[in-house]
Amino acid sequence: MDNKNQFKPFIPAEKIVPEMTVFSIIMGAILAVIFGAANAYLGLRVGMTVSASIPAAVISMGVIRMILHRDSILENNFVQTVGSAGESLAAGAIFTLPAMFLWAKDGIMEKPDLFEIMIICVIGGLLGVFFMVPLRNALIVKEHGTLPYPEGQACAEVLLAGEEGGDSASVVFAGLGISAIFKFIVDGLGLVPSEINTPSSGIGTYKGQIGTQIYPAVFSVGYICGPKISSYMFCGGVISWMMLIPLIVMFGADATLYPGTVPIGQMFAEGGVSSIWGSYIRYIGAGALATGGIISLIKSLPMIMTTFRDSMKALAGGQGESELRTDKNMSMKLVAIVLVVLIVLIAALPQIPVGIGGAVLIAIFGFFFAAVSSRMVGIVGSSNNPVSGMAIATLLFSTIILKATGAEGAAGMKAAIAIGTVICIVAAIAGDTSQDLKTGYLVGATPIKQQYGEVIGVVVSAIAIGGVLYLLDAAWGFGSEQLGAPQATLMKMIVEGVMGGKLPWGLVIT
Repeated sequence: MDNKNQFKPFIPAEKIVPEMTVFSIIMGAILAVIFGAANAYLGLRVGMTVSASIPAAVISMGVIRMILHRDSILENNFVQTVGSAGESLAAGAIFTLPAMFLWAKDGIMEKPDLFEIMIICVIGGLLGVFFMVPLRNALIVKEHGTLPYPEGQACAEVLLAGEEGGDSASVVFAGLGISAIFKFIVDGLGLVPSEINTPSSGIGTYKGQIGTQIYPAVFSVGYICGPKISSYMFCGGVISWMMLIPLIVMFGADATLYPGTVPIGQMFAEGGVSSIWGSYIRYIGAGALATGGIISLIKSLPMIMTTFRDSMKALAGGQGESELRTDKNMSMKLVAIVLVVLIVLIAALPQIPVGIGGAVLIAIFGFFFAAVSSRMVGIVGSSNNPVSGMAIATLLFSTIILKATGAEGAAGMKAAIAIGTVICIVAAIAGDTSQDLKTGYLVGATPIKQQYGEVIGVVVSAIAIGGVLYLLDAAWGFGSEQLGAPQATLMKMIVEGVMGGKLPWGLVIT
């Protein structure tokens, strides 16, 4: 069924309204940086990020109406397109790049500099956008009635509701104000403690700890994710702090268990429950995370293979040029040139020390996972897109190949993380781009302008994300209780395990 000839968007193709304006570019870029930083913090702290499309759209509607006193649904859509790219790029970056910071603390290598982080993120983000562009006609237009793209449709409904009026923006700004006041009272004035815990040495003979942290951002993530996902994290905390730590201290008091260097009883006496968490629990958690990612990837394999096959079949069907505004994409010639240039840069730039072989791996894995991610989010949504599972598979395969070809030590480890980072960002950005293009398809946006908007969001976010990572590391430190960086810790351990065998596999497998 050809949905192109039947579906009529909210703004007809014949109608021209403000879309890619100076204001929408600047507003989108600002939101890309803000949501990128916010999601970097959340992802490093709780191991998950939240979609920024709807908040960006709501904020844009509020600002355009209150300040500029005008209304353009396509201008609002462009703002959310640019703004949401920051969240997706941050998600890909924080899952992998902090591993280099952790190695720097161990004295294995230097921290990646800001330019290096920017180059890796720009290339990964642009690959995600340009790999997805040729798939738009196949996935968004031809399969309009088949692939729902839940977040894309939800964002379109918010934009359409805004056309009819409402107070959505006031609710968002009220939330921002309440959170800011609360943070000032807690962290600025110190009138309310940010954490409430039982003693770190335990309660009597019980060597566990019970506590809570009072953070509006984490509370909001729990509300957005819902009770099911939140219950997983709550149960993980209960099992770790109230069961595993007391058991380890009780049965292993006189034992010295790697990676610890002193008996567990002595470690607990000197550092309390936090020392047990840092030495043992996080490795058990990393194993659980890896298992979840692998299981998710295995369960998704039938869908992945079907997705890739269907995407390639649809792409082979051709994407002819159209005179309609709502069908105009970037030219395939431009897309091909940009992709070739990016692959050459990957092979040549010292900031991505992977060489020709690594560039080929990135091209193969990148295109495959971009196609898979672009279609899979149309079925299960961005929240259920197994990006970390894809990154784990890529990292394992790449690290094994790098070691087999003699790329070992710090150079090999850095190359492996660089490959994993690029692929992780490719998958995240490709999924985000497809959701945004779905929103645009429903409201009647111009695809080529949205695609340029994704490029703008990627570049702006990539410039800012390095500074965000440095600030967060300086404030709390990656791998700490405040910023556990669970995915990056796992990536670090995978590379170490393959390269040097220095991994407490007993804890990970447990």
